[in-house]
Amino acid sequence: MKWITRERPKIDRIACPWLIKRFVDPDAEFIFVPKEMVFQEAGKQNAIPYDIPGAEYSHYGEECTFDYVVRKHGLTDPAIQVIAIIVRGADTDRFELAPEAAGFWAISAGLSRNYADDHAQLEIGMKIYDALYSWAAYARDERHNWDPDLLPPKKSEI
Repeated sequence: MKWITRERPKIDRIACPWLIKRFVDPDAEFIFVPKEMVFQEAGKQNAIPYDIPGAEYSHYGEECTFDYVVRKHGLTDPAIQVIAIIVRGADTDRFELAPEAAGFWAISAGLSRNYADDHAQLEIGMKIYDALYSWAAYARDERHNWDPDLLPPKKSEI
């Protein structure tokens, strides 16, 4: 299936393609167009519009499009639930929802500045969300435990 949204993707418009490709439709294709062309192109290309007002797949209340995809497709993976809170916090400027939300906003905004091509940005974003999923599924309880006091003394200190 084809999916279409506004160009210059950030949080939700990267997170949703990742979620759809990994858990809903592995053959999904994503199209980015100027916002005023989304619905017109959706009709022409038989594509599902997402993350734009007026689309079924969009924000509802305090939830973002990622939340809608999770609910619509009955995704119950606990790691996806963790990621949903991070994406919601980053995408709705409510960084207090998850400690990772502000960092994810920063990464997303930086990607948008580093890549002029939306599909190149999506490709990198997919890898970042794969890493976030691995953290949420397998490493969330892991803590950084480096102790600088355990370093060997410098030669000048001996």
